[in-house]
Amino acid sequence: MKVLDLECRQRHVFEGWFGSEDEFQGQLARGLVECPLCGDTHVAKRLSAPRINRGAQPPQATAKNEVMATSDPSMQAKWLQMVRHVLANTEDVGERFAEEARKIHYGETEERNIRGQASAEETEQLLEEGIGVLPLPIPKALKGPLQ
Repeated sequence: MKVLDLECRQRHVFEGWFGSEDEFQGQLARGLVECPLCGDTHVAKRLSAPRINRGAQPPQATAKNEVMATSDPSMQAKWLQMVRHVLANTEDVGERFAEEARKIHYGETEERNIRGQASAEETEQLLEEGIGVLPLPIPKALKGPLQ
């Protein structure tokens, strides 16, 4: 089993487990390896030191020997918490997002918190009409039940 430190173009750092280097490369080539935070499939391996277990106690790390990740894990955790809050407090209207946002804005339907999918063009049109929208990428792992 190979455990790899991976990073996407957005500089999110995560771990991936693969049966072999060939398995990792095959999944990467087919676009199956993706960032759990943003869904980016442009993923690269980060440098990492191999761990060889010889039965000895691992040396205690000192602050000056620690390597900072390129992405602050606490910020990633806060972002995930915010996404979970949005998911829990909005109605998913799917592909009808632009239509529903307009109906709410123009008073044709009751005001409520919604989320869904809109193209870049639809988002731009909504903003030009004065309808406040915020693109928010939702990780695939949060779209279904978590285990």
